[in-house]
Amino acid sequence: MPISAGISAPDFSLLDENSQPRKLSDYRGKPVVLYFYPKDDTPGCTTEACNFRDDYPVYEQAGIVILGVSPDTPKDHAKFRAKYNLPFTLLADNDRAVCKAYGVWGPKKFMGKEYEGVYRTTFVIDPDGMIVKVFENVKPEGHSKEVLEALKKS
Repeated sequence: MPISAGISAPDFSLLDENSQPRKLSDYRGKPVVLYFYPKDDTPGCTTEACNFRDDYPVYEQAGIVILGVSPDTPKDHAKFRAKYNLPFTLLADNDRAVCKAYGVWGPKKFMGKEYEGVYRTTFVIDPDGMIVKVFENVKPEGHSKEVLEALKKS
């Protein structure tokens, strides 16, 4: 179960696609869209990332930072980012510690098989580091537009 709105977003430090450490607290003063996704270059994750890419000018104009997090490696992130020309940072949560801290790692089922994985979840974090909105069970298609609508209302 993901952590909820109304609390301070847990800080973390993860490597980005260039193996540079990034902390959530580095982005204080700006709103952040922190989205967790299962795996680079898979159909749903590609759709979600490309939707954020296509809407990126709107986020950028509003001063909103987008951070994508998955258990993939920095090298995998670099390939994914280059292949789809993604203009935002991807963070590597190899040990899944951040996924667990945000409550987005756990048992899943696919085609009758059970396994551990990432729950596709997005957190909107205000400039003070407070979680203001949580999107659970995200459907990749159209999710970026859904996030933008919520940001307009907040």
